[in-house]
Amino acid sequence: MPADRDSRNLRPVPFRGAGFAPRDSRIGGAVALVGLIALWQTASSFLHVSPLFLPSPLAIAAALWRLIVQGDLLQQIGISALRIAAGWSLGAVAGLALGLGMGLFTFARAAGYSVVSALFPIPKIALLPLMILWLGIGETSKVATIALGVFFPTAISAASGVDSVPRNLIRMAQSFGLPFADIVRKVVLPGALPSILAGFRISTSIALLLVVSAEMVGAEKGIGAFVMQAGNLMQTDQLLAGVVVLSLMGLAVARAIGAFERRFIDWR
Repeated sequence: MPADRDSRNLRPVPFRGAGFAPRDSRIGGAVALVGLIALWQTASSFLHVSPLFLPSPLAIAAALWRLIVQGDLLQQIGISALRIAAGWSLGAVAGLALGLGMGLFTFARAAGYSVVSALFPIPKIALLPLMILWLGIGETSKVATIALGVFFPTAISAASGVDSVPRNLIRMAQSFGLPFADIVRKVVLPGALPSILAGFRISTSIALLLVVSAEMVGAEKGIGAFVMQAGNLMQTDQLLAGVVVLSLMGLAVARAIGAFERRFIDWR
């Protein structure tokens, strides 16, 4: 009887080992963004802030719509997007190759970390005049500057990703006699992929910053040149419209990488 009484008094214990798994909340993000825009519009309307110093969101939206209808802004975005795509692709491929080599081979690790540690802290936009001297003022110098800025964070993230792969998995694959190429393809790359994609997030932001800076220095077309021209003419509504476009471009890239993560590393 006491045992039966104890069994009736037992309560299920809630599971507490779910870990930290924050989820995306589109509603929360939308509410925060709408609230910020509403606060900005209210300040512009009731505090009588000069539109020269801080245009209202409605004025920026009107300028953005006018630029889209005219077609000039879309042309500037297309030129910048091509530069980003070319520079990021070159830098990401080269950085990924070096990073994987640093994680897998002793000599590449010793040489690569020395070179990366010495050159990574240098602001890449400071090298743009040298790139123009070497490669000319055309597209090649801008693409090379973007590629150089993308190369280093990609290499570091790839090498760190390889280092984070559990060595027990690699030893297990070796004990089954798998060839080196299969171990890299089936064990190392899947384990390093989260770190590599995190590096891609950083490198795409760097590419966006560098293309704007490069276009401000030595270009007549592109979103950076457009923002620079609008600032020189004190057209702050168009300037902030260009900033909004840059923000949307960064958001689109982040969404694309997030979709890739959900597709290929949902096992986490």
